[in-house]
Amino acid sequence: MPTIPMTSTPFESPMQPIASRPLFLTIIRSAALIVFAGMPIFPAMGQANRPNILMIAIDDLNDWVEPLGGHPQVQTPAMQRLAQRGITFTNAHCQAPLCNPSRTSLMTGRRPTSTGVYGLSPWIRDSPEFADIRMLPQHFHDHGYRTLIGGKIYHGGYGRGKGAQNECDVWGLNASVGAKPPSKLIPPTPGGNHPLMDWGTFDHRDEDKGDWKVASWAVDQIETMATAPAEQPFFLSVGFFLPHVPCFATQKWFDMYPDESLVMPPMLADDRDDTPLASWFVHWELPEPRTSWLKENNQLRPLVRSYLACVSFVDSQVGRVLDALEKSPYADNTIVVLWSDHGYHLGEKGISGKNSLWARSTRVPLIFAGPGIDGGLRCSQPAELLDIYPTLSELAGLPQAPGLEGLSLRRQIQSPTAVRQRPAICTHNVGNHSVCDNRWRYVVYADGSEELYDLTSDPDEFHNLMAGDAASEQHRNTADRLAAWLPKDQRALARGSAHRVLEEREDGFYWEENLIDPNALIR
Repeated sequence: MPTIPMTSTPFESPMQPIASRPLFLTIIRSAALIVFAGMPIFPAMGQANRPNILMIAIDDLNDWVEPLGGHPQVQTPAMQRLAQRGITFTNAHCQAPLCNPSRTSLMTGRRPTSTGVYGLSPWIRDSPEFADIRMLPQHFHDHGYRTLIGGKIYHGGYGRGKGAQNECDVWGLNASVGAKPPSKLIPPTPGGNHPLMDWGTFDHRDEDKGDWKVASWAVDQIETMATAPAEQPFFLSVGFFLPHVPCFATQKWFDMYPDESLVMPPMLADDRDDTPLASWFVHWELPEPRTSWLKENNQLRPLVRSYLACVSFVDSQVGRVLDALEKSPYADNTIVVLWSDHGYHLGEKGISGKNSLWARSTRVPLIFAGPGIDGGLRCSQPAELLDIYPTLSELAGLPQAPGLEGLSLRRQIQSPTAVRQRPAICTHNVGNHSVCDNRWRYVVYADGSEELYDLTSDPDEFHNLMAGDAASEQHRNTADRLAAWLPKDQRALARGSAHRVLEEREDGFYWEENLIDPNALIR
C-alpha cells in the first residue's frame, strides 16, 4: 500500500481551475488564493503581538457534547459557548484510542506507526531516537513563549520526572480523581476489580475534585500572568481528568439526568456477529467491563448516567477557565483549542471503555476559537488530533517544526467547506487501523480481516459491508481506496512497551505477553 501522502506545506493540493470563468480571471484569482493560503493569521509578527494559546484537554470524552450532538440530553454550555465563538470540527478523530499513544502523537506531531508508542508505556523520551524530539509546548518555547502545563496533558506523570524543566517553564498540579468514597460503589468487576472501575455519587463537594483544583490553578495563572514579561506571549495547557473513570460527581450533576427519562445509546444485541474475531483482540482483556456484565449487574444505566454527570461537571470547569480568560486582558488575543484524547464506549458494540477502531472510540471534540477565527462555524472535513501541532504553529505565525505528519487546518478554519483529501487515520497497536472520510469508515486488522461502514445510512456502524462473501464490487473498491492511505511503514513496538499491547507473532496474537486463545473469548 502507498505511503500516506505528505506535503512540504500545510496544504494537500493546489486549487482546481474553474472552467466556466475566463482563463485570465481564473489564473489571477487562483494565484491570489494560493498566496493568501500561505499566510498565517498572525504573519511574521513581533513576539509581543503574537497570540497567546490556551489548550484545553479532556480525558476519555467522546462526542457526547452539545457541539457534536452525540447524546440528545447532554448539557455542556461552556463547550457550546466556545463552539459559538469559533469552529467545530465535526469529523475529528484521534490517532490512537488510548491515552498515552494518542497524547504522544498529538504532542510530537507523529503517528504511532512512526514512534512505536502503542501502549500505556513507554514515555516517548525513553526511546533513544526520540529522546530529544521537540514537543508542541517546547516548539512554542523555542519561539519566545512562556509555557505552562497543569493537569493531564501527557499520560500519567510523564514529563514531570527527570528533565521536567525542559518540557515547559511552569508545571502546575497533576490530574487526580480527588474525593473518593470509602469503598467502591459498584459490584466487583471482572479482570481483578480494578480500583478505577467505579461510578456514581456520594457525599462530597465539587471543590474536593481534582478537576476543580486544576481549573483553579489555571484561573490563577491567567489572573497573575502579568508577572511574566509584558512582551512574552504564553502557551497555557490545561488537562482535565473526568469523564475518565472513576466517574464520580456530586448529586446536582446527576439531577440533570433523571434515571426515569435517561436516553440510552443505540445498541444491537447481535452487533458483533458481523465483526471479525480480530476485532475482539484489540480489547481482549481489560478492566473495563463488557456490556453483558453491565446488564447482568444492573450497571449499564448507572454508568451512562454517571458519564453524563461527569461530562457536565467537567464542562463547568472548562467554563471557569474560559470565564477567567474572557475577563482578562488577553481575551482578544488568545487562541483557544479544546480536544479530547479519544472517545469512550458506554455499552455500544458490546463493550465499555476505549480500545476500539469504531467511531465511539475515535471521534472526539475539536474546537478552535480566537482572533482571526469566525464564530459558529462547523467543518465536516476529516481532521486529526495530529493536525493541532501544525495548526497552532501556523495560526501563531511560527515556522513549522521538522518531521510533522499532521496537516494544518488553517485552510478549513478560514473556509470550512474547503475540501481535505486526506482521511483521518486511527491506529491501535501494529497493523490495526481505521480510515474515515466524509462518508465511509474502513477498518483493517493485523490478520487482514476488514470492516466497512457507510456512515450516511449507518451512522451507528451496525452493518459491516465487508462481512462474509457479500461485499459488492463498489464496497471492495471503496475499501481499497481508503486502505491506500495507510502508512506503508509501521514501526514495531517501542522498547518498554506495556499495558494494552497487542502483538502478532508466528504462533498467534499476544495480548500483554499472553497468547490469545480465541476459544476463551468473553462477549
